Amino acid sequence: MRNQSKYIIIALLSIAISVGGCKKSFLNQEPESGLTDANFWKTESDLKQGVVGAYSSLRGMGTFSYWVFGEMRSDNTTFQYNAPQRGQENRELVDQLLVNSTNTLIQDYWRDCYVAISRCNDVLNNVGRIEMPDAAKSQATGEVKFLRAFHYFNLVRQFGGVPLRLEAIKSPTQAPSKGRASVDEVYGQIITDLTDAANALPEVGSYPASEKGRISKGAANALLGEVYMTQKKFGEALIALRKVTGYSLLSAYKDIFLTTNKNNAESIFEIQYYSTAGTNLSSNFMYQFAPFNSGTAVTNDPGTNLNFNSGWNTPTTDLIAAYEAGDLRKDVSLAEGFTSSAGFVAVPYVKKYNQGFVQPGQTNVNFPVIRYADVMLMIAECLNEQGFVPDGEAFGLLNQIRKRAGLAVKSFGNPIPALNVSNQAEFRTAMDQERKVELAFENHRWYDLVRTGTAIPVLTAHGQREIVKNPSQFPAGSYQPTQNKLLLPIPQREVNLDNLAQNPQ
Repeated sequence: MRNQSKYIIIALLSIAISVGGCKKSFLNQEPESGLTDANFWKTESDLKQGVVGAYSSLRGMGTFSYWVFGEMRSDNTTFQYNAPQRGQENRELVDQLLVNSTNTLIQDYWRDCYVAISRCNDVLNNVGRIEMPDAAKSQATGEVKFLRAFHYFNLVRQFGGVPLRLEAIKSPTQAPSKGRASVDEVYGQIITDLTDAANALPEVGSYPASEKGRISKGAANALLGEVYMTQKKFGEALIALRKVTGYSLLSAYKDIFLTTNKNNAESIFEIQYYSTAGTNLSSNFMYQFAPFNSGTAVTNDPGTNLNFNSGWNTPTTDLIAAYEAGDLRKDVSLAEGFTSSAGFVAVPYVKKYNQGFVQPGQTNVNFPVIRYADVMLMIAECLNEQGFVPDGEAFGLLNQIRKRAGLAVKSFGNPIPALNVSNQAEFRTAMDQERKVELAFENHRWYDLVRTGTAIPVLTAHGQREIVKNPSQFPAGSYQPTQNKLLLPIPQREVNLDNLAQNPQ
């Protein structure tokens, strides 16, 4: 399939959305192939299956593209240099800010986003032809509008203005786009979709236990708030974020990520993974993030050999140093090395998703996209941007997060310098610190750096620290961020096929 035209891929995959098999829950089902619009979109069951097809696109991107471009490009993670195996340099170039328009990872990310958008468009274009209760139609529409907005939000933040495809492709003549929409036009569509979704979707508590994890009104408002924050519209963001209700912080940070605690009270939206015989719905973060030379010491899985696909998303010394003494989140989130038969090996790795395996090479671990802690911190940031208030509501929200982590509160006029926050700028610094460690390895860091305008200085300093460790491992020009490099290049294949303007390089 990957050797065919993108447009044929989209047209074929957009109709391959029937699901079956897995009985565990509505979201843990697999799309099947061999159906067409003419014989599929007939019943309420067909529509529900189409919605599952739209959800299913998240799984593949969740296990790779999201963390490569959302975390590894930042100062939070890097990679374990694998001298004998040099076949994954495309990943290394993402980390080093050296990607070009022919990098296959960028092409795959772009393609996968548009395949996902096409599945959403299929549902939206066909929901009206099915006889079913209006409430069910409204919910289905809300779910896929959220998903379409989510994909476009990722695209516009990574590439800038992109083609807006809002209709399912029915023929080759519809394949060419109208060109790149402006950034404002893309954000306008995202806001429209999320506003519609928030109005159409039920509250999180309305879903039965068998359908936990589906998108709710709270998820739509939370993402809408982040969209407005990215545009520096803090007043609008605050209005949306305050509508996120029905959630609460868990008392223990470690409990958030347990496979026995999926879709918990703090979870607003997470990508669903499930491992059982005969399905391809599992996650594999533990294996990708384990050091490639750790054997079974990290995974405890004797049935899976680690290779060049391991040793990625490695915590940086910058991130490790960011944790304050006594922060309970550090041991949950990462380890600074592993113990082998030869003793301790100082290669850090992500622990947050290391929750055991179900079958060799397969785990049941979900991936958190939006948590209530994130919403609380976004509200605090919006309040501060509207005006610094000593020990006001923003401090209270920040300190709830810190208390759970076992840390002392920050306050105005605190006699301990590290805990004193005396003005708006210092509160921004406190927010940056808290988001960095609270949301580590959850794919927020790159977007936070760009959104707050700190990416270039932070990544420049980070790069200098990385290069000095072993200069010979880094190509010329590594870790030299510029304003142009804050956007990925448009895949050259799309430039050629769709006559798209390229981003400045």
